[in-house]
Amino acid sequence: MTTRLEAHVHGLVQGVFFRHQTRLRAQELCLTGCVENRPDGAVRVIAEGDNESLKLLLQWLHEGPELATVSRVESCWSEPSDSFTGFEILR
Repeated sequence: MTTRLEAHVHGLVQGVFFRHQTRLRAQELCLTGCVENRPDGAVRVIAEGDNESLKLLLQWLHEGPELATVSRVESCWSEPSDSFTGFEILR
């Protein structure tokens, strides 16, 4: 079953390759969606795919890449939009 995960990751998450590593992880998990830096210093992730893969991505988001320091992750689940064809980094 396809599901949608939206997460806002807070902490030291910009300038530490967070978006790039999130994209790689999502692609490994065969997820579609996007990742972008937010003006408040957070990173926003929207991912769609099977529930188990999304749970693995969410678990990874709580840690992030080596240089990141994640203080908290806010997440919500919803119905997928099916509007993504791959996983993109938004600028």
